[in-house]
Amino acid sequence: MKHLIEIITPRLVLKSITPNFINEIFAQQSIEEIKITFGIDDAGYQNLKNMYDKGMETDRLTMFYFLLIDKANKQVIGECGYHTWNTMHRHAELFYRLRNDEHKRKGLMTEALEKVLKHGFSELNLHRIEALVDCNNTASKQLLKHYGFTKEGTLREDYIVDGKYEDSDCYSLLKWEWQK
Repeated sequence: MKHLIEIITPRLVLKSITPNFINEIFAQQSIEEIKITFGIDDAGYQNLKNMYDKGMETDRLTMFYFLLIDKANKQVIGECGYHTWNTMHRHAELFYRLRNDEHKRKGLMTEALEKVLKHGFSELNLHRIEALVDCNNTASKQLLKHYGFTKEGTLREDYIVDGKYEDSDCYSLLKWEWQK
């Protein structure tokens, strides 16, 4: 099983994940092999299986993301990429996550995001990339500002955490802004 794209940074390997790759992996690998490939536990497997079972794309919406793999120990440490990618209107919502606190505040996401943004604008032909961030997530806001994202506003009671509605700040970056 081969990833479509592999991008190397000084400390990371970014391996692409697409709906086709996920469909292929479920057709060819066992549950344990899938868990190893994605570096996930039983709960992570169930989330991926739900995506596989329910479908990950429509005629206009799809996703594209990278597994973030630590070059030193070959372990999957996070994800970064695009969900809600609208191919017709050329925009997508950015998401990123480091799985463990031990990897945070070391510049790893800054390193990965540089390549992911470049890939989004250059290879996926995106015109607009947006990110929705917890209003209290200062580190995430700083990361987005580092790459020139503009805060557009706050989406009130946008998502549910532990049964409670939370607000999101909406940030965006346009291709012409990124090219500056």
